[in-house]
Amino acid sequence: MKTANRIWVVVLMVLATLSVNANPVEEMLERIDRGASKKFKTVLLKNDGREFFELDQQGSRVVVRGHNWVDVAVGVNWYLKHYAHIHLTWNQMTAKLPDVLPPVTKREKHETTLSLRYDFNYCTFSYSMAWWDWERWEREIDWMALHGVNMPLAVVGEECVWRNMLLRLGYNEDEIGRFIAGPAFLAWWAMNNLEGWGGPLPRSWYDRQERLQKLILKRMRQWGMQPVLPGYCGMMPHDAKERLGLNVTDGGLWNGYQRPANLLPTDKRFQEIAKVYYEELTRLFGRSKYYSMDPFHESSNDSRVDYAAAGEALMAAMKEVNPSAVWVVQGWTENPRPQMLERLNPHDMLILDLFSECRPMFGSPSIWRREGGYGEFPWVFCLLENFGGNVGLHGRMDQLISNFLEATVNNQHPSPNTHLKGIGFTMEGSENNPVMFELMSELPWLPLSSESRDSVATIKEQWLERYTLARYGRHDEAISEAWRILANSIYNCPPGNNQQGPHESIFCGRPSLNNFQASSWSKMKNYYDPDDTRRAALLMASVAELYRGNNNFEYDLVDIVRQALADQARIQYQYAIADYKAFNRKQFERSSKRFLDMLLAQDRLLGTRKEFRLGHWTEAARRCGTTPEEQDQYEWNARVQITTWGNRTCADKGGLRDYAHKEWQGLLKDFYYVRWKTYFDALSQQMEHLSKPQPELLGMGVNSNKTAEELFQMALPQEVVVDWYAIEEPWTLRHNAYSAQAEGNPVDIALDICKQFF
Repeated sequence: MKTANRIWVVVLMVLATLSVNANPVEEMLERIDRGASKKFKTVLLKNDGREFFELDQQGSRVVVRGHNWVDVAVGVNWYLKHYAHIHLTWNQMTAKLPDVLPPVTKREKHETTLSLRYDFNYCTFSYSMAWWDWERWEREIDWMALHGVNMPLAVVGEECVWRNMLLRLGYNEDEIGRFIAGPAFLAWWAMNNLEGWGGPLPRSWYDRQERLQKLILKRMRQWGMQPVLPGYCGMMPHDAKERLGLNVTDGGLWNGYQRPANLLPTDKRFQEIAKVYYEELTRLFGRSKYYSMDPFHESSNDSRVDYAAAGEALMAAMKEVNPSAVWVVQGWTENPRPQMLERLNPHDMLILDLFSECRPMFGSPSIWRREGGYGEFPWVFCLLENFGGNVGLHGRMDQLISNFLEATVNNQHPSPNTHLKGIGFTMEGSENNPVMFELMSELPWLPLSSESRDSVATIKEQWLERYTLARYGRHDEAISEAWRILANSIYNCPPGNNQQGPHESIFCGRPSLNNFQASSWSKMKNYYDPDDTRRAALLMASVAELYRGNNNFEYDLVDIVRQALADQARIQYQYAIADYKAFNRKQFERSSKRFLDMLLAQDRLLGTRKEFRLGHWTEAARRCGTTPEEQDQYEWNARVQITTWGNRTCADKGGLRDYAHKEWQGLLKDFYYVRWKTYFDALSQQMEHLSKPQPELLGMGVNSNKTAEELFQMALPQEVVVDWYAIEEPWTLRHNAYSAQAEGNPVDIALDICKQFF
């Protein structure tokens, strides 16, 4: 028996050694295409501290050398895109490689001084990743490696740490269930915005997330990535004063929700509570070099808070876990407050300039510009790009390139250049606008110089040609022209426009006589001609027959036609409202019907791709449940997040309704269509009523006390009053099935829509 045990110990040790020494690039290549690893030779090679990858040829095999495994993966991706013309991204992470790969005829080397490449926003974990399983996470980690990410935020299972911590502090399971939010709202719980909404979480959820996070961290560490774990800032349940005798500040309300309380880092018991938190974090998920903390997130300055002392206390608690750890903080609104940094060693900090392409703080002109940037503190140039996980074409290509050049090669501002350490993807929602993330991921590896600053347009044009060739496998002038139009219009949101993410679809907003934004916090402002997206869609459609079966092309065809149809529907809406205001009843009937036909056509178009189907979201949510009750709870979480976001107070007054709206098949037909049909019917009924004698208004009694101004306002077209939440909430409570399986041919339906509406 002892001999058998010793044999098992040896076997396990060998397996552990093999796991550590395994080549993650070769394993990834096999996931991309079975047998692909035999077509490459991957080599680790140090390079005087500089990150690099190098492409070469050895016989029939492509050689990829790099400073580390992630750099090698970047090299593999560079080769696939720019030699084999194979583009791997969220809509396509596998490919059939040629039997014999195109040779690298001349050695090619790329270097970068930007050694840190960060990924994710707290919101991403709820808006995009709430229901991901290991299979989906495995694909994402491959995507991360291919795009150079070596420092990902890793907060899956943070709720497991908190559950264990609160149990140790004396809370019971029911109390914990009222504190920790449901799966679709964990991000805002973690950011100290709300308690309990969407919960309570069953024990099976904690078990699932703990297992999942361990798999995620294991794979990240195999790549040599440095995961960023969640640190402790002082959040506590709002009843911690009564429950534990802690001296906490009242969190107040956030969009109608109870916010957690705050235990100030300077409180005498802070280190005690923080120690319990970090012990549980380390026990479950190990130690890290990087910890993410955003104290006083989106809050006004408080004269009662000693921010400098608070910064010291937060740092001290983190350093107890790992003396060499680095605090990662978001550069967002007031944070990081200069007072909080003043007593800290810059080398212990890393600041994420979260919205560098629009509102940089590092020194480039913007409404958030900080004189002198972040001083001596290291920082990361980030692309935010998407808010709320909304569907829509959007980007700031010129601004992104210009600000990146300002940060990296402009000699007039040496401080940002000196302390810039990397780039980051900080999107609230993922799996959209791949062109922007490809551009961002390649910028650190391009040979840019100070002379490049005057040629932003040239950089963009040349890069875009390489991108379309990689994405579709061959050059096509119609496609190139379509992308030139898009790159100079909808993908070129100008400086000064602070729009948050995609131009919102008219279909997704609560109807009114003056509908513009779908979500109240979008800051949307017109900046491109809707005819541009229509022309781009027609150009893509003109060559669609040649690209049937090309996955990347069909995805983009659907997305571009979707955008064009939404833009044309915005115009059609204006026609319908003008007909209403003109009291042209017959024309209003025709105009409103055409708008509704466009909405249903959009639903049909999006049904041809899994990525744009509601079912891919709701099915994934239900798969997380181990009982019918859990499945129903998770589906409710999924439905609420993308519609009302919260309860009636939040939806009607809190400002979050439709913040995470989605142009998805199923949601369009069963939710947005119902709202618009209800509204147009109400306007039609109002006109019909006004066209008939109204006995209740005969004589002077009704209006005898009204002023001239009141009578004037009465004569204008009147907004109808609809209790929208009463229409919306029932849909969130249903459990009718939506399939993730694509239906119909994307080329056929896209061509039909172009013919019918463009």
